[in-house]
Amino acid sequence: MARRYDAEFRERAVRLLAGSRGNYTSETKALQGVAKSLGIAAESLRRWQERSDAANALDPGESEELKKLRRENAELRRANEILSSASAFFAARLDPTRH
Repeated sequence: MARRYDAEFRERAVRLLAGSRGNYTSETKALQGVAKSLGIAAESLRRWQERSDAANALDPGESEELKKLRRENAELRRANEILSSASAFFAARLDPTRH
């Protein structure tokens, strides 16, 4: 007989799977390990994950915008690193205790 799990349990299971992927060598092993720890079938967890992924999927326009924003974010991080390094360099050169 099939058991019914409430939406909250399914959402927590999918979040747990997402958070523990780094602890396993493959997606299949992650699914099996998390499912076993929760006492559910791995296939059920896989279906819940697919439904969650489909519900959270971005449309192509949002995907392009996300890529653009990630590139811009990386560029701004590099610029910030350069400015921080330059600031530290000039601060050290102007420090009167370094003579």
